[in-house]
Amino acid sequence: MYRLIAIDIDDTLLTDDGRITDATREALAEAARRGVTVTLATGRMFASASKIAERIGLNVPIITYQGALVKTPFDGRVLYERSVPADAARRILDYCRRHGLHLQLYTEDELYAAEDNDKVRGYAALSAVPYRIEPDFDKLIDRPQSKMLIIDDPDRIDRIAEELRPLFGGSVHITKSKPNFLEFLHPEATKGHALAALARHVGCAMEETIAIGDSWNDREMIQAAGLGVAMGNAIESLKAIAGFVTKTNNEDGVKHVIDTFILHPQQS
Repeated sequence: MYRLIAIDIDDTLLTDDGRITDATREALAEAARRGVTVTLATGRMFASASKIAERIGLNVPIITYQGALVKTPFDGRVLYERSVPADAARRILDYCRRHGLHLQLYTEDELYAAEDNDKVRGYAALSAVPYRIEPDFDKLIDRPQSKMLIIDDPDRIDRIAEELRPLFGGSVHITKSKPNFLEFLHPEATKGHALAALARHVGCAMEETIAIGDSWNDREMIQAAGLGVAMGNAIESLKAIAGFVTKTNNEDGVKHVIDTFILHPQQS
């Protein structure tokens, strides 16, 4: 019944200590052996996500930057790409300057910050990617931005999101991947749009797809997939719209989905 499965990375595929368990790894491999296309769907940069893909032997297009870039790890083929609209990018930069906010730019799969601080160092360590310091963002802002990200206290992030959403309307996709990460993307740079593009690429209907995630940035693909799955550790608002709630990321929740709906569906 299901021919394509898209899996978020952080707090979904990975355990809290950053591992892919042997049991989950074997379940992914068995699903692939049975003809299911297994892919990743993450807010991470391609440079970061491709390392995870290589660890589990995926040579299919992976969904990165929340859906802004769908690209194959081994040959670098781009299937789908969207950048933050140029006028919106400039307005976001101006807003961050006026309010003294930490902003990160992602252009040509490079991470940029205006100053070297704990926020960018922590992000780079979490994602296992290098970063560049460019104090003058005016040199970068007119280049295509895969995404732009503000890092701040979760309460402040929520207030900023509430203020900016009506100002941009539908011209920018604004989402959160973690409580302290506020991300700005092209309106068609969602995991849902990217999943649809990938489904067309592999020749399957959306009813034949599964999407698994834990946070609000997974909402669009959870709603778009034939089966939208929330992790046991997912935020409650995502569980409320999911078709199935699996075990947590520390309990092989991804394996449980594959077992239940792909490997042993007659027992579910």
